[in-house]
Amino acid sequence: MKSWNEECAVVGVYNVDKASVLSYYSLFAMQHRGQEASGISASNGTKITTIKSTGLVTKIFTQKRLDKLTGRSSIGHNRYSTAGEDSINDAQPIFARYDLGEMAIAHNGNLTNAKEVREMLIKEGAIFQSHLDTENLIHLIARSKKQSLTDRIIDALQHVDGAYCFIFLSRTKMFAIRDRYGLRPLSLGKIYNDDGSIGYVVASESCAFDLVGAEFVREIKAGEMLIFDGAYAMQDSQPKSIQVFEPNPHPCVFEHVYFARPDSNVFGYNVYKARKQMGIELAKEHKIKADMVIPVPDSGVAAAIGYSKQSGIDFELGLIRNHYVGRTFIEPTQQERELKVRLKLNPIRELIADREIIVIDDSVVRGTTSKQIIKILRQAGAKKIHLLISSPPTISPCFYGVDTPHKEQLICANKTIEEVRKYIGADSLGFLSIKGLVKSIGSEGKTLCKACFDECYVDDYTNNLGG
Repeated sequence: MKSWNEECAVVGVYNVDKASVLSYYSLFAMQHRGQEASGISASNGTKITTIKSTGLVTKIFTQKRLDKLTGRSSIGHNRYSTAGEDSINDAQPIFARYDLGEMAIAHNGNLTNAKEVREMLIKEGAIFQSHLDTENLIHLIARSKKQSLTDRIIDALQHVDGAYCFIFLSRTKMFAIRDRYGLRPLSLGKIYNDDGSIGYVVASESCAFDLVGAEFVREIKAGEMLIFDGAYAMQDSQPKSIQVFEPNPHPCVFEHVYFARPDSNVFGYNVYKARKQMGIELAKEHKIKADMVIPVPDSGVAAAIGYSKQSGIDFELGLIRNHYVGRTFIEPTQQERELKVRLKLNPIRELIADREIIVIDDSVVRGTTSKQIIKILRQAGAKKIHLLISSPPTISPCFYGVDTPHKEQLICANKTIEEVRKYIGADSLGFLSIKGLVKSIGSEGKTLCKACFDECYVDDYTNNLGG
């Protein structure tokens, strides 16, 4: 329901029979992180095969296609277009042949200096096949003078800035890397094969491990690269680790606010637990008398439960979401924007009519969706509507892999809270404080990236480490 667009999802599977099948199920578990395109690259030890297309995972990967993705290692990607354009050329993984053999790359995040690096490479004769910032890495690796792929990857990473989780697949190895800030989540899991050997799964969210039966091992550290190579003797049942960059962790706070699945553990903390606590903190900060608390489904459910628990006001499902509505591509006139909201949400009139209600949502971006929700509830007969948001006002765009509007399109960056309230038509409007948000995630004393709320981007945090 938001103008926030989901981040991408990445997965890597190593030393597992039919690795592509595990990648498929992992991508299915993380479909919420991107619905524009999906792809899987698989290696059988001598050749990498890649299949990718626009659309959902279940539509792209038929049994016939999965049968073509043979081998014991694979990587996969769900895409939302944080960079590039909506085309099959910009789907991932990206595959290339170069002097050391074959390689595929999957990327979650955004390279903030991608334009400069791309222009430099083009001037030196590089030819690009996509609009993706990820493709920069292919050229940087191919042009590196280092002898091994490991050293070439490390060399290439010295030239890029921003947020990234990269998974590289060669014919015999797999590499997983997080940027020095650890902005995007990436975790390691292991799975026991029938012959007693250990396989590995790397994924953006731990919900992928749950589906494929993998055991969570740990988060990959900020600035760390894991090397999966059959030639290495795996120490302590884990792949080889290289700390490529000095870690300076600034995990993205919006993973817990909105992006991650509630059943995932992200940055060492359960998402559902965090969102429920946001609702509890919201109730402490905004004490309102009302007949019921209702969430905007699905993102507001956990926070609404927390608010209800803390306030003692009954929780009700006053808005029902239609989960079978796909994207609409009609022109965004005012009437059609209203229809889009109604396609997804419908109020229970008998529950809402003549009642004073507290509506819980996770964020306000442009304000247009919130305005339509308030209108729907008014038409359903609500006597009074209090809109509470389980995050602070969004005042700044993200440059690290989240497709957010420009600042002039962010309503809270351009209007006071009272002006926003009048625009959306609520009787009252309140937001969770930054302090309450940080407390909810169990991260007091830790440095989160909260740039969308405080305009302090990771490069500035050395001089602004406020919690």
